[in-house]
Amino acid sequence: MSRIGKHPVPVPQGVQVQLAGQTLTAKGPKGELKLTIVEDLEVTFADSKITVKPRQVNRRSRSMWGMQRTLVSNLVKGVKDGFNQELEINGVGLRAAMQGKNLQLNMGFSHEVIYPIPAGIEIKVEKPTSIKISGADKQLVGKVAADIRSIKPPEPYKGKGIKYVDETILRKEGKKK
Repeated sequence: MSRIGKHPVPVPQGVQVQLAGQTLTAKGPKGELKLTIVEDLEVTFADSKITVKPRQVNRRSRSMWGMQRTLVSNLVKGVKDGFNQELEINGVGLRAAMQGKNLQLNMGFSHEVIYPIPAGIEIKVEKPTSIKISGADKQLVGKVAADIRSIKPPEPYKGKGIKYVDETILRKEGKKK
């Protein structure tokens, strides 16, 4: 039995949910998202709660149960409040700036890196060393943050590069004489 899957997902005020077959659509102040539930699970929407249950108890349905319930929960939370991710740039001369609808990064390469912002994502650069990513889709926000971080990941000796704000870099000791 799934411990997470047993709990129904509450639908807050201001979020509209529609269920058409195995497709769940949620509309809220932050946008509209769709999710297709796997065929092994049954989804019901009643009394402003979404319940996910397996159609028949087998290994695949048990393994999908908790994950699909979490995806539904993220869908509802995303259209209501949205998700945020913050990145921090460390290093002399390394900085970020907005250039129209693109993110311009000066990372010490011989060229500037231009990152096109996908639809549904909002990026703010309040300081040249901090990037705030927000959007309704948790998976897309995380992917954009990971893509930007992968341009210049932090190195272990001085910690230069792009890192998550809550990330701790394990530092190595340099050479000794």
